[in-house]
Amino acid sequence: CHKDDIKIQLEEGNVLQVSGKAAKPDAPENAVWHVNERSGGQFSREFVLPDNAKVDQIKAQFENGVLTVTVPKETVTKPKTRSISISSKL
Repeated sequence: CHKDDIKIQLEEGNVLQVSGKAAKPDAPENAVWHVNERSGGQFSREFVLPDNAKVDQIKAQFENGVLTVTVPKETVTKPKTRSISISSKL
């Protein structure tokens, strides 16, 4: 798979779609396969991003056959909690 074989797009509703085409790995004619987890052909994956995703800052990098997609998120501040003392009824 090459960088030019992969397409990344953001669809409506914060859905990140990664699709592309991967070629079947070359193997010698007399090769014996015990397990072949990856095959060639078309692929497509969709990921629903959280509401706090910074969609305008999404970055992708393809290096040594590995695609890394980085989606930064806005920091969400947690509401402060306060202890309430319980009084005894006299």
